[in-house]
Amino acid sequence: APKKAKRRQQQGEGGSSNVFSMFEQSQIQEYKEAFTIIDQNRDGIISKDDLRDVLATMGQLNVKNEELEAMVKEASGPINFTVFLTILFTTLRSADPEDVIVSAFKVLDPEATGAIKKELLEELLTTQCDRFTAEEMTNLWAAFPPDVAGNVDYKNICYVITHGEEKEE
Repeated sequence: APKKAKRRQQQGEGGSSNVFSMFEQSQIQEYKEAFTIIDQNRDGIISKDDLRDVLATMGQLNVKNEELEAMVKEASGPINFTVFLTILFTTLRSADPEDVIVSAFKVLDPEATGAIKKELLEELLTTQCDRFTAEEMTNLWAAFPPDVAGNVDYKNICYVITHGEEKEE
């Protein structure tokens, strides 16, 4: 029985699963990087503790156990990379691209202000996954300058990413 289970897992992780054909290879690599960031203990499964740890690194320190359990229960079983991709595909397929990007930013905006601190966004963009260069950060702030309090309107950024131009005031 262990050999069969191992073979099944290899098929799911190796690309014969339909969910892998739903994304381009570059997207799969990006999602793998995101999965690795979320899988804080590096055991190949996203657990409640992993979610708590990654949310804490983003400043959300008081997430209730019930909220974490609800997130984990959205999957039918342990959240390995294949399940993670399946959840992403299901979410992305049913969502407007702008809504998907705004939802990603909302994780960094627990008070739902529509803005996040420039310093937080800059730290994430220069230290995680495909890191921004100093020039890319300069270009970002030129296109989307923070307000006097140092807040960045992420909804405007999301609009421009998905529509290609700034909203008219």
